Amino acid sequence: MLPTFFGAVAERALNQILKLSPTIGEQLNAVKHRVLVVHIRDWQQQIGLVYTGTQFHVFMGIEDKGDCWVSADFNTLTRLQDPSLLTQLIRQNELDLDGDIHLAQAFSKAFSNMDIDWAEHFSNYLGDAPAQQLFDFMVNTKNQGQKHAGSLRQILTQLCQDELKVTIHPLELVQFTEHTRQLKQQVDSLEQRINALLSTKE
Repeated sequence: MLPTFFGAVAERALNQILKLSPTIGEQLNAVKHRVLVVHIRDWQQQIGLVYTGTQFHVFMGIEDKGDCWVSADFNTLTRLQDPSLLTQLIRQNELDLDGDIHLAQAFSKAFSNMDIDWAEHFSNYLGDAPAQQLFDFMVNTKNQGQKHAGSLRQILTQLCQDELKVTIHPLELVQFTEHTRQLKQQVDSLEQRINALLSTKE
């Protein structure tokens, strides 16, 4: 029941996006009626996606692989907004693909290039001024989020670099082991001499 509901919601959302950004349909005309199947690993769900030329259809729990089958976890799939990452993710074994890669690239490119005038869309419901204020707030929030994410990445990078500085280099470990072995040999030799001296005195 829940997957069916999710599929209906996803289909409605996609078709709404299509109305707001008609360029998506224009870019997908070359692959219309072809089936893209997305396997979301961490959800254990397979979703079929078809563009008919006028609207999207979403099929939940589809069993076959369609014309192109893509398998990855949800976070990896969200990165496909950048079509250039597709082959990179495949090489890194973060994503599996079977079938026509051009179909996956077409969908990825279409959604990455969508251009929606959110301010104009919101103005139909809120009026021009409130819609612009809401849009500006959304943009500022997004920019702040990206700024904080960048700062966090920088902090983590610095921490990793500091950690690397205090970590023993493999060559240093070999030298330390060799010095320890030599010291042990010297101590053993000294102990044998002391024992020999003690024996002669007895």
